Amino acid sequence: MCLAMPLQAQAAESAAVTSARATVTLVSDTDRVAPGVPFRVGLRLKLAPGWHTYWQNPGDAGVAAEVNLTLPAGATAGPIAWPAPDRIMEGPIATYAYTGEVLLPVRIVPGSDPMKVQAEANWLVCKEICVPEEGRFQLDLPAGTPAPSAQAGFFTVADSRTPRDAGWRATIAPDAALRVKGAEISSNAIAEAWFMPSIPGGIDHGAAQKLTVGNGELTLALTPGRQFKPGAAVDGVLTLRDRSGQRSDVALHAEPGGVVAAGTAESLSIGRMLVLAFLGGLILNLMPCVFPVLAMKAVSLAGGTARGEVRAHSLSYTAGVLLAFVGLGLMLLALRAGGAAAGWGFQFQSPAFVAGMTWVLFAVGLNLSGVFQIGSSLAGTGQGLAMRGGHAGSFFTGLLAVLVATPCTAPFMGAAIAGALAAPPSVTILVFAAMGAGLAAPYLLLALFPSVARAAPRPGRWMEIFKQVLAFPMYAAAVWLLWVIAQQAGPQGVLSSAAGILLVGFAAWGFGLSQTLDKTQPRRFARTAAFAAVLAAAAVLGGIATAPALPLAEVAGAEAFTPARLAALRAEGKPVFVNMTAAWCVTCLVNERLALGSDEIRQAFAARGVTYLKGDWTRQDPSITAFLRDHGRDGVPLYVFFPGKDATGKEGPPRLLPQILTERIVLGAIS
Repeated sequence: MCLAMPLQAQAAESAAVTSARATVTLVSDTDRVAPGVPFRVGLRLKLAPGWHTYWQNPGDAGVAAEVNLTLPAGATAGPIAWPAPDRIMEGPIATYAYTGEVLLPVRIVPGSDPMKVQAEANWLVCKEICVPEEGRFQLDLPAGTPAPSAQAGFFTVADSRTPRDAGWRATIAPDAALRVKGAEISSNAIAEAWFMPSIPGGIDHGAAQKLTVGNGELTLALTPGRQFKPGAAVDGVLTLRDRSGQRSDVALHAEPGGVVAAGTAESLSIGRMLVLAFLGGLILNLMPCVFPVLAMKAVSLAGGTARGEVRAHSLSYTAGVLLAFVGLGLMLLALRAGGAAAGWGFQFQSPAFVAGMTWVLFAVGLNLSGVFQIGSSLAGTGQGLAMRGGHAGSFFTGLLAVLVATPCTAPFMGAAIAGALAAPPSVTILVFAAMGAGLAAPYLLLALFPSVARAAPRPGRWMEIFKQVLAFPMYAAAVWLLWVIAQQAGPQGVLSSAAGILLVGFAAWGFGLSQTLDKTQPRRFARTAAFAAVLAAAAVLGGIATAPALPLAEVAGAEAFTPARLAALRAEGKPVFVNMTAAWCVTCLVNERLALGSDEIRQAFAARGVTYLKGDWTRQDPSITAFLRDHGRDGVPLYVFFPGKDATGKEGPPRLLPQILTERIVLGAIS
């Protein structure tokens, strides 16, 4: 019996045709056949790494595989049940192909004669070159009670890749716009889609397919090919990806339909983006990362309440804010065009930038504490610009406010930023300018209503004390940024940053000392020493920038996020809560402390079998950037709950939670 078992296991697989590029066999899903009981055979291709073969429509290049069967009298065979292929882009050329391993199954209904299946097949394999291959195969399947063969698992895998019939209604317009209607279609469930027609030449395979989703309907703007026939039906496969990267394939039959009307959805979406951007910028004024900077100008307003002076300072500050936001928008567009995965707050993913901001805020605090005063000689340098009392100071305070605002993603801003970066560049810049207008709005209102500033107390000794008090929010912000560096670069990064703080403190003291000296020579020596300390601090930044990234700190009950782990949990039908966070995101830290870190939440997750995945965006992580974009965000925090499968095996759509969390919101979402 032991000797017979291997022979029986191989009875449903033919001898192999082997080359350096592929190993090909003919397999069956059963070891025995009975008259009239359908079974399946399939051409199994195991491709060498880097090689691929083609779908029934190969796209812009290639040839589909062919399988010709010779069967006993009375037996019949159906067509190949093609699994869904991958869309492979090679420059402007798009092909539909398979890599790795693929099975091309065929359904056979046997007659009464013994079952001998003979097949002649040919296929094309390509890498840098294309090589046509062929082979002859034979299976001898004895009569008996059908039972799954050892190769039946290959057919199960092929079935999972076969496009499903979702019952969706599809139409194709004379301009090749594909419209699909279905109850499962929603912008939350579909992040990406493309259509592959069954017959070559109908569309331009390499052209972009612009997707519009909403109200149970999606539209793909296809580009007609040379053989496109307006008024003719089209068959093919619609491939979808949800916001977690899960793929599904739907078989479509699109009947001829009318032209998809161009409504006002795009203009309305732009209007909504502008409103959300303005509101998000307005709320940034309340964030703890912005308030310390705004406090610097409170002193200057209290000291000068003339109508013209207040208006001029407000306009200067607004100009700085708008320029900084537009500059950030242009930088993000440039990084995206260069292939970088940059998002909102991207500069805080650099430990060197965080260290530099720590030193700037520390220097601002020293200035407010009276260690040194800003003279005309420093009117054009570094942090001194932001601390000047004139209009240049107001302008550069606006720039600094935007730089330290980016760790925060205020409510309304996430959708506006993601939509802006997906829109044409002109719309992107317009949305970023709207955010700047929101951030500058309170200060700008002083230009329209200067009576508010005139209501401040008269200048006096209290102003000097108030100025010194305002130094402490700056020191607090510097301490927080030092903690961020600890999460990014570890103890070595903290040591380097602390050394930089020491050098900046020495430079501030040296410069302040020079302002009290009467003789020229000692004054020059003190300023030279201060300048040398600044240069030494700049040299320290190089070491901080090259510090290795640290792994995500372990959190009780949380696993590190990876796309593969999320996909595996969803495939098992388990509920998943995803938290995308960063050490420099104040909103994230508050939410984790107040809403996600409680025993009640941990117990609720455990009781409902919810897996908690935490993604750390403190340092650049392309997979997290992609996840954010898939869910309509371009910055953290982001909270998504995947409810898992219900009793019928159907998975509900993912739920996006607000950016400001409470325990009640989280418990309501997972319930």
